[in-house]
This record gives sequence, C-alpha cells and structure tokens, in this order.
Amino acid sequence: MASSQPSKPQAPQDLMVSDAEVASQTVNSAELGLAGWMRWIWRSLTSMKTALILLLLLAAAAIPGSVYPQRSADPNGVASYYKNNPELAKVLDWFQLFDVYGSIWFSAIYILLFTSLIGCVVPRTRVHWLAMLAEPVDAPARMQRFPAYAKVTSDASAKAVLDRAEAHLRKGRYRVVRRKGSVSAERGYIRETGNLIFHFSLMGVLVAAGLGGGFSYNGQRVLVEGEVFVNNLASYDSFSPGVFFDENNLQPFSMALDKFEVDFDLQNTTNIGTPLDFRAFVTSKLSGGEKRESVIRVNEPLEVPGAHVYLTGNGYAPVLTFKDPDGQIAFSGPVIFLPQDANYTSLGVIKLPDAKPNQYGVLAFFYPTKEQLETGAFTSIYPDPVDPMLSMNLYVGDLGLDGGVPRNVFSLDTHGLEQVAGGKSGTKALMLTIGETKQLPGDLGSVTFNGLKRFASLDLAYNPGQVWVLAFAILAFIGLAISLSVPRRRIWVRKFESGFEVAALARNDDPRLEDIVANLVEAIAPKKGN
Repeated sequence: MASSQPSKPQAPQDLMVSDAEVASQTVNSAELGLAGWMRWIWRSLTSMKTALILLLLLAAAAIPGSVYPQRSADPNGVASYYKNNPELAKVLDWFQLFDVYGSIWFSAIYILLFTSLIGCVVPRTRVHWLAMLAEPVDAPARMQRFPAYAKVTSDASAKAVLDRAEAHLRKGRYRVVRRKGSVSAERGYIRETGNLIFHFSLMGVLVAAGLGGGFSYNGQRVLVEGEVFVNNLASYDSFSPGVFFDENNLQPFSMALDKFEVDFDLQNTTNIGTPLDFRAFVTSKLSGGEKRESVIRVNEPLEVPGAHVYLTGNGYAPVLTFKDPDGQIAFSGPVIFLPQDANYTSLGVIKLPDAKPNQYGVLAFFYPTKEQLETGAFTSIYPDPVDPMLSMNLYVGDLGLDGGVPRNVFSLDTHGLEQVAGGKSGTKALMLTIGETKQLPGDLGSVTFNGLKRFASLDLAYNPGQVWVLAFAILAFIGLAISLSVPRRRIWVRKFESGFEVAALARNDDPRLEDIVANLVEAIAPKKGN
C-alpha cells in the first residue's frame, strides 16, 4: 500500500537574506592593480558571452568580402572597380575592403575569437573530465525544494525500495551509486561532451581556415583553343599566393585546351540564345608522362596535382595577321576579345609596337552575329558566330610600351595618339569578315581576319585546409546536435521509516522531469494489480 503526496518546490531558507541585512553590509573594494586588471580582462575575454559576440563580429566582418572584389580571388575585378569608381576605391582600399580576409581588423577579430575559445573551452574540459570521473553527488538534505519531487508512503523494506530504484535507473542508462539509505543517479554527461566537441571543432575550423589560407594559392589563366598551360609562375596571367606559399610547392603538369563548346537555348523564344552548358575539353600531361583527357564545366572542376581547375569565363579570339607595307608580319595570332553583353558583342585590343614605319594600336569590336542599328552602329543579336564581323579603329603614335611601366593588355590609352580609322578620324572603321584582307590607312600595311577560335578563363586554386574545414564543420554540427538533444538529469531516491522520497533536477528546462519521477515512483512501489 503506497500513497504519493507531491510537494511544491520551496526556496531554501538558508539562501534567503533580508533587505535590511543587505543594506547593513558595507563593501570595501580594494584597487585592482595591474594584476587585477589583467585577470579581469582575461576573464572577460574568455567568457562565453564574449566568444559569441566575437563570432558574430567575424561573420559581419566577412560580409564586405562578398560585396567587394578581393585581390586574392579577383584582381581584375579590383582594377575594374578602380577604373569605374576611382575616388571611392581609394577610400575602400584604405579600409582594406579589397583585402578583407588579410586585413588588420579581420585578423584581430580572428585572433581574439581563437584566444577566447581556448580560454573558455580548455578549463571547461578539465572540469568536465573531473566531473565524469566523480561519483554522482549524495542526496541533498531537503529534496522537496527541487522542481520534480514526490513523497510516497510505503511499507516496503529499505532494501526492496533501493533495489528497485537502482534497477530502474540502470535500465534507463543512468550512472548509479548506492549509498546507505539512498540512491544517486546521473545521466547526460554527453551533453557537455557534445558542447565541448562543438567548440573544439569551431577552433579546428579557425585553425584549418587560417593555415589553409596561408599555404594556398589562386591563379588565373586565359587559354585559347590550341594553347598549352604549364604550371609555373611565369605561365599565370595573375597569381595570388598565401603568406606561407613556396614556389616549390607547385606540382608539375601541363594542360592544353583542345576545344571549347557552348550550347545555347533555341527553344525559348523569350530568352533565345541563353547559354545552357559550357564545356572545355582539355588534355593534361602529368609529371610521369601520363596523359589524361577531361571536360571542365562550370560546376565540375578538374582535379590536377596540387590544384583544382575551375571554368570561370569564355569568349571569342579572332585570329588576325597584320603586315607592314613591305609584307613583313608585324603580328599574327589569336586575340582575346572580352564579351560586353549576353550576345557576346566583344571588345579587343591589339598593340603593335614593332610595326613599320610607325607603331599603332587597334581598338576592335567583334560581332558573332552582326546586325546594324538605325543609328548605323553595329551590335550582335545572337551569341553563336552565325554571321561574324570585326570593326576596327586605328590609333597611330607612341603606345608607351618602351618606358618599362606595366600596361593593361585589355585597354588602350588613346591619349596622345592620332586616330586614323573610325570615330572622329573622318575615315570609316575597318569592317572585316572571316577570310577577308584589307589595307590599313596611312600606308600602315594590311590586316587579315584569318579565322575564329574560342578561349576559356580558367582559375587554378589550391587550399590544403578545405578538407579539414569540412571535417571540423561536420564534427561541430554533430557536437551541437548532441548538446541540444541530450538532457542532463540528476535523480535521488531516499528511504525513510514510513516510505521514500524521489527528487529530480535538470541542467536546463526539461518538460519530462515530472513524468520521470512518476515512472520511478511506480517502478519502486507499483500499484495493486500491476
């Protein structure tokens, strides 16, 4: 025969202090001194609140890195930003917004966050380890103060009550310690373990990202069909190494662009000409002599020794031949034209510093499928070369290439040059179709539009920390899931002369706590008929 009398939680009387007592106490605080201030700074830095604030600051600080072009990943984008917004670009550069991830302020947040996590997690790990080794605490003197409590009148013996309680709790995978007249049980230590796994994994992500970025590199190269790229610094159009990068880390291989194909949409009448697929057919030659044929797509990079090759852009490269008046070749080969719109109206620059009798530059436009507007200007109405045409403006004069100052190959500074074809020259721009040859004005020679090739913009990236970042991120997710899903509970059972009492306490809010106590009471003193 047993009866249960649940009690309301009561505040411990020994913790209650009157306002008069508080008011009567005088607090005398000594000066902190240097050591005190250092302790206070360290405790503030290593608090969980500070770590969360720094984590939010780091996430906010990374936003400009996705808004503005970064020198490490898009140096051409930075140059273009300077060209379009020269004054604003200077201000942004002063705040290091083109080098966000290597900036002083981002590095400061990064280091403070890492320090905060170390100072926060390491002491907690020691405390958690000692807690796991320790036995569950003894039953408190006043169990009725806990949020889940039951007092039961029972004539069962102390041994029977404690045996049933111990068996039930062990079945529920609690750590159980039986003492004289009571049973103490705990479970959910893995909750704190998951919490520590999450924070250690977060530190692992920071370390992997930092070291990976230090040993990484990112390079760009534009390849025309038929050209070969060799993996050395001289072959890159632009190259951005990490702070720990060593040129000897570049793995030897070569890669040739055999063919480039684009599929355009011909079915959708509202968006005809929309690209559907880009394919770069390449042949790689590895250091051992092995040849490998591969296809690179936009979301399907090619894995080569020590790097991944991504397809980032494409366009046309008309093959041109310029000859001097005496028939000597001044320039011959494909010229990369940069697309200006969705129909691949493209802009190209050719500079001929060795031409005779005068050096000159060419500013040209390529139209894959030409169409003349009402204004007389030309444009392209379809991205595939259905009816291709070139228009050329010529500028004679010193191109400024002999002064030793680097010049952008995709731009032509016309200041101080005389325009002899197109524009304000009074002479029409030269118009050429494939296979056509025309004489240049001013007795400069001739130009031939020999053919048409495609080019592909390739990005070669290496970051040894990427795999580790992914591994630590997955581990952090697992640790977070454990810490959020596993409850931490303590349960006590104590026998007294006319019955027993049960109390339970949870680390956080636990809606099942009262049900657990009720089930334990039923297991210890089952009702008649059960």
